[in-house]
Amino acid sequence: MSTLTDFNAESHDDAVARLAPCAAIGRWVEDHATGRPYDDVAAVVAASQAHAATWTPSEVETALAGHPRIGERPTAPGAQAVMSSREQAGVDRSDADVLERLRDGNARYEERFDRIYLVRAAGRSAEEMLDLLEERLTHDPATEIEVTRGQLAEITALRVQDLLS
Repeated sequence: MSTLTDFNAESHDDAVARLAPCAAIGRWVEDHATGRPYDDVAAVVAASQAHAATWTPSEVETALAGHPRIGERPTAPGAQAVMSSREQAGVDRSDADVLERLRDGNARYEERFDRIYLVRAAGRSAEEMLDLLEERLTHDPATEIEVTRGQLAEITALRVQDLLS
């Protein structure tokens, strides 16, 4: 973990490496590393949220590649896997019914939208995530990519805040 002071002082390459697990969007990572120094963590988070509004559907799709399905463990090691596991703490992996409902919902979502279901899991129960999944299955593709972008932006802001606090 790094403090904001450390982040502001480290090399560009180290800052890029530190930010990359927060959002796998190269333009976002580069802009935030180049934007240093920041006065406080809130400024980094605000910059992150402003930048997220400019993410293209293609960038969002690319960023999803590193996220596990809701209810599943990350398959690749590293900082992003650790973050994802911590964020999905609201999913009780011993509850077979919940896991089956998540598997079914994930499959229906992927069939409809051809990408994983991404939701800010931190602070949400499995039931809340399942309710949101059912709601989002009613969206048209254009609406859903915007909702997904918003969820990715929330996840990214939380990860940045955790990383630098």
